[in-house]
Amino acid sequence: MQHLSDHKLTRKEYIILGSMLFGLFFGAGNLIFPIHLGQIAGGNWIPATLGFLLSAVLLPLLAILAISMTESDSMYHLARPVGHTFALFFLICTHASLGLLIATPRTATVSFEMAIQPFISKGQTQLALLLFSAAYFLITYLLSRHPQKITDYVGKLLNPALLLLLAAAFFAAFLIKGDGATLAASTHATAATANLSNGFLQGYNTMDALAGLGFGVTIVAALGFFGVNNATTRSKDVAKVGAMSMGLEAIVYIFLIALGVISLHFTKITANGGPAFNAIMTHYTGMIGTALLGAMTLLACLTSCIGLVSSLSQDLGTRFPKIGFGKFLPITCFGSFLISNFGLNQIIALSSPILMLLYPLAIALIILGILHPFIGKQKTIYRTTIGLTMIPAILDAIHAMPPFIANMSFFKAINDFGMHYIPMFSISMDFLPFMLVGLLGGMLIAKLTGQSFKDASAPAAELD
Repeated sequence: MQHLSDHKLTRKEYIILGSMLFGLFFGAGNLIFPIHLGQIAGGNWIPATLGFLLSAVLLPLLAILAISMTESDSMYHLARPVGHTFALFFLICTHASLGLLIATPRTATVSFEMAIQPFISKGQTQLALLLFSAAYFLITYLLSRHPQKITDYVGKLLNPALLLLLAAAFFAAFLIKGDGATLAASTHATAATANLSNGFLQGYNTMDALAGLGFGVTIVAALGFFGVNNATTRSKDVAKVGAMSMGLEAIVYIFLIALGVISLHFTKITANGGPAFNAIMTHYTGMIGTALLGAMTLLACLTSCIGLVSSLSQDLGTRFPKIGFGKFLPITCFGSFLISNFGLNQIIALSSPILMLLYPLAIALIILGILHPFIGKQKTIYRTTIGLTMIPAILDAIHAMPPFIANMSFFKAINDFGMHYIPMFSISMDFLPFMLVGLLGGMLIAKLTGQSFKDASAPAAELD
């Protein structure tokens, strides 16, 4: 009899897991941000696309691998070697961003812009958003108490239907109307480095690297359900499943960015990509396609929202059992309702400092997790890497603050200091040298002080 740990996934099982992972990652925000990037990159869309794929596709895949390779039960356990306080801080901040401050209210505003706003007059927008978001989060709360059925039934139908509609738009744009030639004619290669870094930073908006740290546990658990329990086999299967799902996502991103570039010929640059996507769908598929897209976006956002608020409430309910899931859930839904009424543009603007703080820390943790076979859970290495990465992360958050805060004398002085003295600060990539120095410095300190790497290789959960 074959042992469970020796089970090899069949092709069907790979497809099932790949489809599940794609569904977890791909939401409405993943539709509008590539469109926006294509518009702002214009003829320099190729280097911008490469940067975007690095942060929106490769990083999430590495995040899942990091969770698998370290055998972590959650992102808290991945960060635990740094210390309990930091791990709890990272858990709360990441989940708050995903489940309350940014991603969850954004699901309401994106679905409103895609499904409702095209069919109402401008003077009614704010009232309509208030009423829509109230109904939206009431439904979210009611369904989140028992989320399994809605996510199972709708999720199985939604992603294939959404992909078919996108394929129809791509077919109409590049084959029927032949806009691929227009795209090629408008491509040029100036300012490639700046567009590469800009594309990388724009990928932060998908929040998929942060989500990957949460979804990694889900995919590892799913592999366990299929009987894959051996750590080495599981890591290989995670890589295969991740490559399958993220590869499909990369293809969709490339076509969406290309559509954003082409759209400049018949619509103007928009603030967030939502209105531009509506204009693109109307241009290529008519109002029927726009209406179908709006309906599916609404369902996609709703199912994503249910998953986000449930995940936040469950994780925090576990960490703070006296409050529990039952109280965290309505608090999360009501808080997201309030924030959603700032509107999508304001949410994106206010989210930038938070993402600029969290993403460098997440990237550092992901790299440390990937290096697990070599460094284990060596606390000195983790602490020096995260400690030094924290410095530019804070500076980048200040650099990304809205003008009314950034122009205050204190923050302006910090920003001016960074621009003059910190390498790569102007393009918000200054965390890279700090992270590298912290990683190499931590290894050197551990080596010189005789600290063992092997003794630190226990699963992350055992450090709690």
